[in-house]
Amino acid sequence: MIGSWEILVILGIILLLFGGKRLPEFARNLGKGIREFKRACQTDVDNDNDSDPT
Repeated sequence: MIGSWEILVILGIILLLFGGKRLPEFARNLGKGIREFKRACQTDVDNDNDSDPT
């Protein structure tokens, strides 16, 4: 299990790699990607339920 120190180290490395200016843009794009993935999964589940012949 990942502890708080490991998360802080990972966030520090990300900050060093992308820099302070690009980090908000990176987080925004990550959020959009997650929302799109959830929407696609939900649509897939809805389509599976609609095509169920029973």
